Amino acid sequence: MAELLLELFSEEIPARMQARAADDLARLVRERLTRASLDCADIRAFATPRRLTIVADGIPAAQPDLREERRGPRVGAPDKAIDGFLRGAGLSRDQLTQVETPKGAFHVAIIESKGRPTREVLADLLPEAIAALPWPKSMRWGAGEIRWVRPLHSILCLFDGAVVPFSFGHLASGAETRGHRFMAPEPFAVRDFDDYRAKLEAGHVVLDPAERRRRIATGVAALAAAEGLKPIVDDGLLDEVVGLAEWPVPLLGRIDGAFLELPPEVLTTSMRSHQKYFALESADGTLAPRFAVIANLVADDGGKAITGGNERVLRARLSDADFFWQKDRRQPLVHRVPQLAQVVFHARLGTVEDKITRLQALAGEIAPAIGADADLAARAAYLAKADLVTGMVGEFPELQGVMGRYYARHDGEDDAVAEAIAEHYAPQGPSDRCPSAPVSVAVALADKIDTLVGFYAIGETPTGSKDPFALRRAALGVIRLIIENDVRLPLGRLFDSAAQLHGKADAFSAGTLLDFFADRLKVHLRDEGIRHDVIAAAFALADDDLTRFLRRVRALQGFLDSDSGANLLIAFRRAARIVEIETKKDGLVYSAEALDESLFALDQERELLARIGTVREATEAAMRAEDFETAFAAFSELRIPVDAFFEKVTVNAEDASIRANRLRLLARIVDSFAQFGDFSMIEG
Repeated sequence: MAELLLELFSEEIPARMQARAADDLARLVRERLTRASLDCADIRAFATPRRLTIVADGIPAAQPDLREERRGPRVGAPDKAIDGFLRGAGLSRDQLTQVETPKGAFHVAIIESKGRPTREVLADLLPEAIAALPWPKSMRWGAGEIRWVRPLHSILCLFDGAVVPFSFGHLASGAETRGHRFMAPEPFAVRDFDDYRAKLEAGHVVLDPAERRRRIATGVAALAAAEGLKPIVDDGLLDEVVGLAEWPVPLLGRIDGAFLELPPEVLTTSMRSHQKYFALESADGTLAPRFAVIANLVADDGGKAITGGNERVLRARLSDADFFWQKDRRQPLVHRVPQLAQVVFHARLGTVEDKITRLQALAGEIAPAIGADADLAARAAYLAKADLVTGMVGEFPELQGVMGRYYARHDGEDDAVAEAIAEHYAPQGPSDRCPSAPVSVAVALADKIDTLVGFYAIGETPTGSKDPFALRRAALGVIRLIIENDVRLPLGRLFDSAAQLHGKADAFSAGTLLDFFADRLKVHLRDEGIRHDVIAAAFALADDDLTRFLRRVRALQGFLDSDSGANLLIAFRRAARIVEIETKKDGLVYSAEALDESLFALDQERELLARIGTVREATEAAMRAEDFETAFAAFSELRIPVDAFFEKVTVNAEDASIRANRLRLLARIVDSFAQFGDFSMIEG
């Protein structure tokens, strides 16, 4: 067993593409090794800004030898048939044998092929794997025809310590690579992965992204601690910076004190989005006038020039921000709303001003149902998008909503209105904080419902992995807003209201959008352990009050996890199956409504029907009170009479009328489950 080492050395690969590309390369190589009948014990992938590397262990030195027996025509078949078989097998007549089978004697060709050396196989499959890398964007360069994310400089490929010879475009594989662009630019040869990683480290390249991440995090924390500060946690930025430096060196810079009067979000966004700096905070949680930057080399002056250059760049960025901050506040937000008529929301859904008009009406409808002030909700909806036409948001789009809050407060708007402007986009992901203030919740729900209904009405729905308008995220946002705030809303009615506001009531189906919500609920509740089939079964009742639905589905899963629930589910399936089979066989419908008590012949029939009645009365009362645990506890009392019925009663009685009546009683059992959902959807 031997080791395969492959490195693709190039110009800088975009940070966001590195990890996926390394994993894709490992996957593509493993797939081709498997197709070539070459086992691989383990394959690891690494990425730096300038290289993708995989190392695969436990690969055999050669493919296994193959022996195939291929049966041909019968003995005595025409020569033409035998000659055709020989041509297909690539054999001559003296290589045929005969075998006896229960169907007679047949010619058999035994085809033996010796496995190729792995090095030869790799020379064929590796260029295919490299060419198949699915880059989001690729390019050609120079006179070559190959496409890759950035210009490739070299390919290192060793198997069992020797070069695997192949070409990819104008490049030929070899045993050499290079270290850091500036600190170790000269090529060097390697023997195997251990030698490769050690020499890269000596050449100021940290191959493992996890190790670079650790060095950045600990280095920044140590520098900050020395100043009595700590870094603001930003895992997304940390992941990005890992892909920007092969030899990360943390440095601390200063923020000009003149800019500390800007909103802290402006400072952190400017540092993060444009400069990839880490913001630092003081012990009291306030933003500190310092930042951390990650250099990609060890500077002779200890990083003074690098730090000074970054401070000058940040100063220029913050000067622009300060200009917009001063200018934007000269015009109240309310005066900016008419400008939204020039901003297109979607070609078929109107302008952002049109959306604002819809949001006012929808937020006003939602507000009373959740205990929010309807006037404040309508005011917040009117101003929610006004900051889109400010200079600050034009420069820093990430601050939409946030800047609206600052400008609303400056204009003297109610605090609830200002907060709703900032929070109405939330939550934007599973880790994003969910608004809880009533006015904020009303506007956030209105915004997301308007978007969902509008795009569903024009047929722009998610397909497969494509969701260009982030409708899945919007639906999950609605779900979180409702569930986490224990909001009681009739979603179907709100969807219809939104469709009317869009002027597309005839083109919209609330049921279709509710089905989409059912799918999103399965995703949302997965971590809670709620089964997808239980959600589907409960959703069959078309309950659009998600808070009530969630309580009911949790109670249903608890019931199904109990012994009584599991046994009653078996009884349901048995009863439903018998009724279905006999209905198809007889061509008749056995309706529970046609049940005739006078045809009962056994006590178990009478007891079952009586218990169904009392249980149904108790469960319906509990369901009306939304006491779902009590409803399922009452329903569990059916277990004993149902078990007794199946143990003592023969459904297919000789008397046709008794048989039909017992089938109707089974239909009554099936119907009794329908108050909780469609139990035919329950799996397992």
